[in-house]
Amino acid sequence: MNSLQRRAQALFVAQFDYDPDLIAQAPGRVNLIGEHTDYNDGFVLPCAINYHTVVCAAARTDTRVRVVAADYADAIDEFDISATLRPDTDPERGWVNYVRGTLLAARTRGYPVTGLDLVITGDVPQGAGLSSSASLEMALAESFRQLFAWSASSKDLALLGQAAENDFVGCQCGIMDQYISAMGREHQALLIDCRSLEARPVALPPDTKIVIVNSNVRRGLVDSEYNSRRQQCETAASLLGVRALRDVNVEMFERRAAELPPLVRRRARHVVTENDRVLQAEKAMNAADLPFMGRLMAQSHTSMRDDFEITVPAIDTLVAMIKDEMGEAGGVRMTGGGFGGCVVALLPASLLEQVTGRIERDYAKATGLRANIHICTAVDGMSVLHNNL
Repeated sequence: MNSLQRRAQALFVAQFDYDPDLIAQAPGRVNLIGEHTDYNDGFVLPCAINYHTVVCAAARTDTRVRVVAADYADAIDEFDISATLRPDTDPERGWVNYVRGTLLAARTRGYPVTGLDLVITGDVPQGAGLSSSASLEMALAESFRQLFAWSASSKDLALLGQAAENDFVGCQCGIMDQYISAMGREHQALLIDCRSLEARPVALPPDTKIVIVNSNVRRGLVDSEYNSRRQQCETAASLLGVRALRDVNVEMFERRAAELPPLVRRRARHVVTENDRVLQAEKAMNAADLPFMGRLMAQSHTSMRDDFEITVPAIDTLVAMIKDEMGEAGGVRMTGGGFGGCVVALLPASLLEQVTGRIERDYAKATGLRANIHICTAVDGMSVLHNNL
């Protein structure tokens, strides 16, 4: 039993005075390349990481739901599952909307649910672009699938979590975060086709470290320009006469770019070229060609900075700092929705100490912020840790 599981179970017993029926977990994720392509029906290359949300759960015989959030000073939310569920507008209680939204999405899709007692804890950094929200949604969804014997696939649960975020929380995210949290694979990334929802495993090159560095510039996707980027991409697709920017290759874009207004053109150029980079990245990873992958990651970051305009100075500083230390031996880029959060680096194990030492030595001096460094491994997706059913 890991420390998160012990903590959640102890709090459940202390709060509700009985043992949970079930303990489930789901991981956060890092996207190696393919940013803002998922809601454009494109390609992404994420992996699940060894940071998780854990949910202790028990079904009730009534319609009451009681939820305790261990990471928010044991904050509590209580509501009736049969009532009309509405978002909580208190910014300090944003976590409750992922619980309510996941339950509402389940009811809307006809999945059976009753009242519940829940305790939630986790170690996925929040507001950092590592998808703590999808991790929570998938841990909840897996709990509900087991408790209520849903005949739902893991892909169904990913779509349910996406609906909760789109329709209830109000963030128009694509499917990537929920998909990889549900179906990640140990030691592998997944190349996900966000239109067909098919995926191919892509092995990480041997002796390669995944380093995630949290800039500690906090993000807020719903309050940021994330949704406006999606609208701009949809405008570009409409003007080009296609269903989504997935249907535009680099050659077609270059031929017709002048038809788009300058701002929309830049947004579309990022998505079109990023989709191409993801497909090239699969080849690089399968060939264990880390320098090639590094060049693709550098191009991705430049595109996010200049065309999609979602980086911030502290993120650009981190990327430049890491790149300066490892040269052409690996790759680094911003990861996540943007406007803060994390960078991800793929680098040879032999350079790990050198790169982390540079960050610890110089980042705070350059930005006034302290970075959190996470050395990650690729792990399996959501699972049940303990089942008393």
